[in-house]
Amino acid sequence: MATCVYSPSSISIFGCHVSHRSSVSSIHSPSMTLSKLQPLRRLSDRLLRRRRLIVSAASVRQDTTVWTPTTLLEVSPVAESLFSITIDVSESPEVAASYTKAGQYLQLRLQDPNVKPAFLAIASPPSIAASKGVFEFLVKSVAGSTAELLCDLQKGDAVELTSAMGKGFNIDQISPEEDYQTVLIFATGSGISPIRALIEAGFGANNRSDVRLYYGARNLNRMAYQERFKDWKASGVDIVPVLSLPDDDWKGERGYVQAAFARDKRLSNPQSTGAVLCGQKQMAEEVTSILVDDGVLSEKILKNF
Repeated sequence: MATCVYSPSSISIFGCHVSHRSSVSSIHSPSMTLSKLQPLRRLSDRLLRRRRLIVSAASVRQDTTVWTPTTLLEVSPVAESLFSITIDVSESPEVAASYTKAGQYLQLRLQDPNVKPAFLAIASPPSIAASKGVFEFLVKSVAGSTAELLCDLQKGDAVELTSAMGKGFNIDQISPEEDYQTVLIFATGSGISPIRALIEAGFGANNRSDVRLYYGARNLNRMAYQERFKDWKASGVDIVPVLSLPDDDWKGERGYVQAAFARDKRLSNPQSTGAVLCGQKQMAEEVTSILVDDGVLSEKILKNF
């Protein structure tokens, strides 16, 4: 926002600086008096007051976040650069109860005020928060980030959480199951975190004829939750691992998730197809484009943001 600020030596009018000397000829006339500058002073004062109010209101909004102190129960590596982190929310039932839908996330901050809070998708289903009083996360340790510091913490270390936020995956959009027999799920890297929550929360996969998870990682060492694949398959989810840089022994899909899906679409009825996406932005955009071009309705493509 441009402002007007007057001083004995200069005037600034909506971003145009005019010296006091030049203002004599260019603003009005050689006989311009101080009294004729009073409207400019009043305008300047109003603009400055308005700016202070905006800054003050923004500060108030930032201060409304409610942080709940809690502790880490477990920090353990589950894949290369990926850590499973379990946090106790048993003493904060209102925080546990705020998590109602797979795909929701929250903010987490450390005790160091100089470290920015991190946004983390919750990996465990809502039922785990209700029954065990814990949130589980899958966190990628990135050098120099808050996530790296979090992954270096130990059991018993203190952190602070917000309540769960976000709309999560609106499975009602692809229900009832008999009307949406095909559900295609796409995840890359740590984006599998809320997908795990969705699968383990249940969305009627066993009642659908074709549920596929295309899960992309660089190699098997970077693919989390492999020990859960058997249970996921038993729940009705066919898993298609896709490795971008596999070793020579890999016999499965290679390249990127979107390319693997383009080779293996098998869409018998796009109008009865739903999709769930989480992960790398380019993947999500390209998969969405493929699905829409093939006739899948855009409102049936679910994201958690």
